Amino acid sequence: MGGGRADLQFFVRGPDLEKLKTYTNAIVDALRKNPIFGNVNSSFIDRKPEIHVKVDRDRAFQAGIRVDTVFLALKTLIGGQDQISQFQEGDEQYEVRVRLRPEDRMDVRSISGLLLPTGDGKCVTLDSLASITTGFGPAQINRQGRQRSISVSGTLGKNRGLGEANDCIMKTIREMKLPIEYSFGFSGKAKEMERTYSGYLKAFSMSTIFMFLILASQFESFLHPLTIMLSLPLSIPFALLTLLLANGTLNVYSGLGVFMLFGIVKKNAILQIDYTNTLRERGMERDKAVYEANRARFRPIIMTTITLVAGMLPMALGTGPGAATRASMAIVIIGGQSLCLLITLLLTPVAYTLFDDVMTLVRSLLPRLDQ
Repeated sequence: MGGGRADLQFFVRGPDLEKLKTYTNAIVDALRKNPIFGNVNSSFIDRKPEIHVKVDRDRAFQAGIRVDTVFLALKTLIGGQDQISQFQEGDEQYEVRVRLRPEDRMDVRSISGLLLPTGDGKCVTLDSLASITTGFGPAQINRQGRQRSISVSGTLGKNRGLGEANDCIMKTIREMKLPIEYSFGFSGKAKEMERTYSGYLKAFSMSTIFMFLILASQFESFLHPLTIMLSLPLSIPFALLTLLLANGTLNVYSGLGVFMLFGIVKKNAILQIDYTNTLRERGMERDKAVYEANRARFRPIIMTTITLVAGMLPMALGTGPGAATRASMAIVIIGGQSLCLLITLLLTPVAYTLFDDVMTLVRSLLPRLDQ
């Protein structure tokens, strides 16, 4: 399975490759047992044949042979030495490189018999200074943040969201209680989703602040914007409840639906409060102005709500390419607007009268405080 096509990707990194492999395999085994995931695989492939040479430093020191001398000799014969000479044939010039034949590079006896010069001018074989064994090693060693890392990728089960999968991955890794020098991080779609949610929260906070400032300048008051924006927190749980009942997922498109929902829901409270203030300026008593404003604005609020829901139904029930992403946004708007409609019609006038009573009380206390 290609990592680029995986629904989720994350990595585990640390200093020791063997321990890293053990921890990663344990995480992969735990995720494979979870129905949220499917086809979970690790990028670590421990199938490349290798010859392991472990130098005995004490023997090498006694023989007067430096460890880097052993390394350079093995590098020349196994990996191949870069250009050591050149020869010319006609008009062509060729580089000369030194390397053992393929059959000798995989022969332990050929490697063991490698002669190394000692400090007193003699030669010793490599097997007298090092233990030479065959085995398997990683086909590739990846790094993240200058540390060795192993990537894990997988697919999602049916009707499973990426956010749910990320939470499950974090919980599984925390339960492993990895040593402090080992860490993990998301990549691919999961990393982009984290960045998207971080940007969404920033945009959400900024939009709330700007909304308050605009309403405050419109009504020339810091109290009326609070009354209007009380309806906004109610729309979020109703939107999420609708999304849950419709078996939808919280994604970028449903997040955009919440943004649109904020703009739609608050306009109901604006209509109520604006007309209430207009009636009070005309001399009408507060409670009567509240009743009259709600009665007069009830019909346009209902009409705009029905129009909005009817306009979103084709998007919510549509089929075809990309229909699922558009449907999540429409469902959030339909459910949030419909379910919180009656509550906001009751909440806004009640909050308006309560805040007005508080302000009246504060104004009555101010002269006493000045005295």
